[in-house]
Amino acid sequence: MKLQGKQAEWLQETLERTVSKLEKVSRRSKDKIPYTTENGVHDDWSGERIGWWTNGFWGGMMWQLYVYTKDEFYRQVALENEEKLDADLMDYEKMDHDNGFKWLPTAVADYRLTKDKAARNRGLLAAANLAGRYNSLGRYIRAWNGMPTPERDCRGWAIIDCMMNLPLLYWAGEELADPRFTQIARNHADTAMRCFIRGDGSANHIVEFDLETGEMVKSYGGQGYGEGSSWTRGQSWALYGFTLSYIHTKEQAYLETAQRVANYFIANIPESGLIPVDFRQPEEVSWQDSTAAAIAACGLIELSRQFEGRQAEVYLQAAVRLLQALSEKSVNWDESQDNLLEKCTAAYHDKAHEFSIIYGDYYFLEALLKLADRDLFVW
Repeated sequence: MKLQGKQAEWLQETLERTVSKLEKVSRRSKDKIPYTTENGVHDDWSGERIGWWTNGFWGGMMWQLYVYTKDEFYRQVALENEEKLDADLMDYEKMDHDNGFKWLPTAVADYRLTKDKAARNRGLLAAANLAGRYNSLGRYIRAWNGMPTPERDCRGWAIIDCMMNLPLLYWAGEELADPRFTQIARNHADTAMRCFIRGDGSANHIVEFDLETGEMVKSYGGQGYGEGSSWTRGQSWALYGFTLSYIHTKEQAYLETAQRVANYFIANIPESGLIPVDFRQPEEVSWQDSTAAAIAACGLIELSRQFEGRQAEVYLQAAVRLLQALSEKSVNWDESQDNLLEKCTAAYHDKAHEFSIIYGDYYFLEALLKLADRDLFVW
């Protein structure tokens, strides 16, 4: 389903402005792996912070731009990002539940386009490590690394974000003709349906499971306002993640779950179209998270492709509404500054709010390319 009339004009204009700005930004930041900007300039996490979960998104943006423009410059920058991540791949403590975020937009994207054996090897090593985090009793993939401390024991923790990492396992299972990877991914998705998604379509961020029995113990507010609240980026991960699990497996329950989450998300979009950090944050708090809007838009576009007629139009128009609000109110179009999205927030209780974050820029670009049917399918 394609946009028509003024919406099609808006898309073309916005995509051209985005690509024009990123052409200049990428040449300034070609030797970096950015996370945020300081005074409008990308920082660089390619050194001691190479293990950070967001370090695949810059390479992912470069692959998307390469597919769209055919400019070899973007391919070279993407390859350099991928090679820098070898320092992550060879360090057990840096590999974690977010292997999909790091290696799907880099090595796996590379392999899908070029069939490079080194890229395939990286992707499969990352997938094997992710599969190794599986708890067979609880049927979930463990979240963060680290030995237990009196303040924190995350050995039994799983998080909704991991729904976006499952496509790494789906890819590995298909690539190796080995159903173990897909079985682990599906088991985790089944557990997430049961323990993370509430009846109204809202989602828990963190769920703790008993290490010995695998039973659910409790949920935590995590990066949202509090236990039982509705952290919007978690909602976006769930919306997009269950849609992707349906695409990879054709399991109807995943599609129905994605719809329930999407319907809840759409019902809670404020009149402004700008997404708060938590749908249940106090009324006097105005903090926003542009990344949640961009991620949700990607999920809604993919979800719309699974239907025809009115249902498809509902999800597509919700995505357009989010993206238009971002482009009009939350994108920095100044080509001398490196970030696209503004007003991104990593977590409700962090000291810093409403700054630029690289994955917001990635998903904004991916969403525009999806609307134009010009995206590289990364997930």
